[in-house]
Order: sequence, then C-alpha cells, then structure tokens
Amino acid sequence: QAVPGALLPADSDDGAVPSLLLRQDEQLELLERLDFVVRNVAELRKEVEELRHSLQDLAVEIVGEVRTHLEETQRVTRRRKFPFSRERSDSTCSSSIYFTASSGNINTDDGESEGGYTTANAESDYDRESERESEDEVSCDTVRTVRRDSLDLAPEDESPLLLDSSLEEGLGQLLEQADRLHSGDEQDRREGFQLLLNNKLAYAGQREFLWRLARAHCDMWELTEDEDERRSYATGGKEELELALQKWDQSAECHQWFAILCGQVSEQESIPKRIQAGYVFKEHIDKAIALKPQDPQLYYLLGRWCYQVAHLGWLEKRTVSALFEAPPTATVQDALQNFLRVEELSPGFSKAGRVYIAKCYRDLGNASAAVLWMDLAAELPGYTKEDAESERELEEMRSV
Repeated sequence: QAVPGALLPADSDDGAVPSLLLRQDEQLELLERLDFVVRNVAELRKEVEELRHSLQDLAVEIVGEVRTHLEETQRVTRRRKFPFSRERSDSTCSSSIYFTASSGNINTDDGESEGGYTTANAESDYDRESERESEDEVSCDTVRTVRRDSLDLAPEDESPLLLDSSLEEGLGQLLEQADRLHSGDEQDRREGFQLLLNNKLAYAGQREFLWRLARAHCDMWELTEDEDERRSYATGGKEELELALQKWDQSAECHQWFAILCGQVSEQESIPKRIQAGYVFKEHIDKAIALKPQDPQLYYLLGRWCYQVAHLGWLEKRTVSALFEAPPTATVQDALQNFLRVEELSPGFSKAGRVYIAKCYRDLGNASAAVLWMDLAAELPGYTKEDAESERELEEMRSV
C-alpha cells in the first residue's frame, strides 16, 4: 500500500496478479528516504518560521528607536528659541574663498601685485567649539526605507503618513531657525552649526537642509583660527555638497556654497591647486547666477573674483600661463559692473561692496566717483570682520 500506483505495471489482459517493479528491500530504502525528506522539510519550516518572527521583532525595534530619536529631536527643536537680533546680509556673513591675489598695497599704475594667492576673507578671534558627531550618519531616505519596508510590522495606532508629516513640519521649523542663527553674531552662527549637526541623522537627504549645513561649515571656517580645524570644516562642507550636486544640479544655493567651500579648502594648498580652485569657483558661481539671476550675493562674489583676477601680479600671471591653456581673464571694469549690479538689485547690500566700488573707480582714474562711493560706504554700519576690514581700507583710501 505504501508503493505509489505509478510504480505498478498495468493489469494484464489474462487477469494475472501484477508484480511490483521494485523489490521489497528497495521499497524499504525508498520509504526511509522519503521519511527523511519529510522530517527535514518539517524542521526547515520550523526554523524559517522562527527566523521570520525574529526579523519581525528586530524590525519593530529598529522602527521604534528611529521614531523615538526623531520625536526627541523635534521636541528639543521646539523648545529652543533663539531671538533674532538684527539683519545681516550674506555678503558679510560667509567667507568667500576664491581665485585671488595676495593682500597688500596694490600698484594702481600697472594694476599688479606681487606675492602668492591668499583669501579675501575675514578671520575671527573665536576658537572652535567641540563638535558632537553622530555615530551613525543615516540619511532621511534610509529612515523612510526602513519605515516603508516595515509597515506591516509597525503598531496599528501609528502610521507612516503621520511620521512623514511630522518630519516635514520639523524640517520647516529647523530651516527657519537655522536662517535666523546664520544672520546673527558669532555665537548665533556657532549655535546654528551645532543645531544642524544634531539634526543631520533625520534630514541628511533633504536639499534645503544640506546646503544650509554646508553654509554653516563656511561660518565655522570663518570663526576658527586654527588652520587644521578650518580645513576640516571646509572639507566637510564640500563633501556634503558634492553628494548634493549629484542629485540637485539645478540648485543655485548648492552651486554657490560649493564654490565658496572649494576656495576655502584650497587656501593652504599649492599655487596650482589654488589656481584650479579659482576655475571651479567661477564655474559654479556662473551656474548659480544662471539659476538665480536676481540674487545680489552672487554678483558680489563674482565681482570680488573679477577684481582679484584683474590685480594678479606678474608672478601669478606667469604661473597661470604656464599651467593652463586658457588663463582666467577679468578687468576692473568687469568687477565694477558686477558690484553696481549688486547695488541695483539691493541698494546698500553691504559696506564691503560699496568700498569695492570706490576702489574700482579709483583704479579707473575716476576720483570724483571714488569719493562719492567712499561717502556712501561710510553711511552703512558694519557688523562683521569683513565690514571692519572694509572700514580700515576706507580710512586708508581717505588718507591717500
């Protein structure tokens, strides 16, 4: 009875009793093998069931920990309130590093200066505060993927739509607070950097968050004196935006802050690398202007680049000509047009911008226009180190 019918021959026509195809010992061996297979299948099914339950428990635990972290982060964000003390333009709040000639007295006769490349940035007297880095840098997309893959494991009273809505609301509040802190004084910008760093786990996959985090790296670069720490801040911000530009090449803010960070990274590099950084700076600023043509900050940055290129010294020009087939070209008139465009879009955008206009007219030989813009620059208050540096240049120009 244990032998399947398929193993038996068909009935003969004469009614003879059919004989088995397999001998009795072969039948017993076959039955033993079938029994072994059945037992193993049952054990495997049991193990699979246990593994499935273990994975479910693990997924529920992960989702719970992620949700707890996000809720705690949002509660902290809502509790922290930072008053907005004053308005500060981006032209003076961020360090603009780019292709630039060395500082010092400029020979207005031939428009050249001796020395290497330096930065046009102001420095701060503050030391860097200790950073609190997250141990696991999990992107917001990863969090949502875990959430999406575990919907059937989540408690019935909680829905992923509620989590997404809460994330979006928290992001809006976070960005608004970060903008206020960036527009504040040195201490505000330090707090803004730490605030964004603390929320990187939740929002690292968001474009608006990433370029603000990169901007905060620029702020910390400006506020830090130690060269190693400055380079670390600039490199960290640049790496954030390298990934962002792969997704959001049409973001003017990503191009703007990537250009600035490239220059910051190259500050302590060799002359060829600083020259290359100048090309990168110009390329990304041009892209940002094409995407956001009404932003005065972009024309201010481009104006400074043009002014510094126009005043490259003999040594710098020879180096550029030897290393690159197409050296960058710009004139004082190009710089002036960009600075005037800033005033056209936003009158009184920055004290430094008006000082640059006065310097351009001075270099072009228009003394009356230079005096006029010196007076206009003196009317604007100064908030940052860059403004203080511009005030000193203004005093030197008046003495001459």
